[in-house]
Amino acid sequence: MKLIKFTKKGIYCIPGKFYLDPWYPVDYAIISHGHADHSRAGNKHYLCHNDSKAIIKHRLGQDIFIESLRYNEPRNINGVQVSFFPAGHVIGSAQIRLEYKGFVVVFSGDYKTQPDFISTPFEPVKCHEFITESTFGLPIYKWKEEAALQTQLQNWVLQNQQNNRTSVFLGYSLGKAQRIMKLIEGVDDIFVHTAIHNLNYAISGSGIELPETTLLNYDFKKADLQNKIVIMPPGLLGSRLLKKIPNASTAICSGWMHIRGNRRWKGVDAGFAVSDHADWDGLLEAVKATEAEKVYVTHGSQAVFSKYLNEIGIEAHELKTEFGDDELASEVEIKTEKA
Repeated sequence: MKLIKFTKKGIYCIPGKFYLDPWYPVDYAIISHGHADHSRAGNKHYLCHNDSKAIIKHRLGQDIFIESLRYNEPRNINGVQVSFFPAGHVIGSAQIRLEYKGFVVVFSGDYKTQPDFISTPFEPVKCHEFITESTFGLPIYKWKEEAALQTQLQNWVLQNQQNNRTSVFLGYSLGKAQRIMKLIEGVDDIFVHTAIHNLNYAISGSGIELPETTLLNYDFKKADLQNKIVIMPPGLLGSRLLKKIPNASTAICSGWMHIRGNRRWKGVDAGFAVSDHADWDGLLEAVKATEAEKVYVTHGSQAVFSKYLNEIGIEAHELKTEFGDDELASEVEIKTEKA
């Protein structure tokens, strides 16, 4: 049965007459999560998970027409039953399940199978066809457990304090920043950049409890930040604002740090492999759990991952998309801060 097709505007559900995370404006867009490459402006109608609604409105405008559902709450759209299941990627992230006349397709969006301390854990969904990401679809990628990451990050902060330095974490404002906040919660005061503060406000409006933070004002007194913790978007590396922070010790948090280390970002003092995407084992675990007859592999290492799936007896096809890499993304909220 042909339930979906791949078009220039994105993944299209034929009987449902809607798109999944479309790349260009459409009449009806079903959105997996709030990252800018998956949730784009210009659509007439949006449908997302409840916890993504405030995030998407914050980023795209309060006047957009947007509806939301809970996890596993079905919605019938032109005869297609649509429902969301946890993706474990960031707050509000969802896999999108489509069922039509007994045939099931699941679009994963971005996902992470390893639980963290803040996102709703990933839940595998059985289907006939599965569309999976492959951002870290190489065997070299294997993440630490969340408790081990917590110890690593907190020890770095404590070491910086012993050396009279301020700990500055650089992480994407949606997802990564909130996860860092949770990992270092309780060590000391946490200051966050405006872009992160505003998203925290939107997220909290959905009833989600986040660690306590303080807005990093532009006219801050250096003494207030000494030996404290600051979280900023990665686009502010090298900015005037960062240079004002006293005795700053900087760390990038990204899955790419697993093999590329500090060399990718010149001028940082540390790098931590904190990723909101599945590692190699997680991708394989997710695909196998779906029991899908056919798998489409999207952005990332799709050539390697799809080849391996075929080798182990799972029919897989590469699918080119315009989804980006939120691990490396520059953010529009902080454009004016660059030096």
